[in-house]
Amino acid sequence: MCRRNPFNLWSKGKISILLASVSLFISSYVIAQIEYFSIAENAVVMYDAPSLKADKLFVASLHLPVEAVVNVEDWVKVRDSSGNLAWVEKKALSQQRYVVVTVALADIHESADINSALVFQAEENTALEWLDSNTTGWVKVRHTDGQTGYVKVNQVWGS
Repeated sequence: MCRRNPFNLWSKGKISILLASVSLFISSYVIAQIEYFSIAENAVVMYDAPSLKADKLFVASLHLPVEAVVNVEDWVKVRDSSGNLAWVEKKALSQQRYVVVTVALADIHESADINSALVFQAEENTALEWLDSNTTGWVKVRHTDGQTGYVKVNQVWGS
């Protein structure tokens, strides 16, 4: 009795193409970037479904950073720093990014160095404008009063 190896049915070229396709799919999935927005208006209603007739969950304030989870036509399902999920009208979102302080008191430094001068401190739940995060472990931010500096990434959410 002759046994056939099922892999003999595939040429090496077909297997290489299959592996390359799977690799490309996985790498494109892995490098998918998290998309952050902020609430563009004051007192935006957050819903449990993508409809104005859905149940109202809570009201979000201006500059609250949110992570987009799902986009459906004129609605976006978002997650906030507490992990809450809700639907919001797309028109109520801004591409201007903000982060929110997640520790009791965040230290904002003059440069991305723990030994640099302290510019200011921000209390928990304070929204700070996200300017960039080019330095590993740090986020450059601006307070509403105009002060800028660097905060450790583990003291904020939304970066």
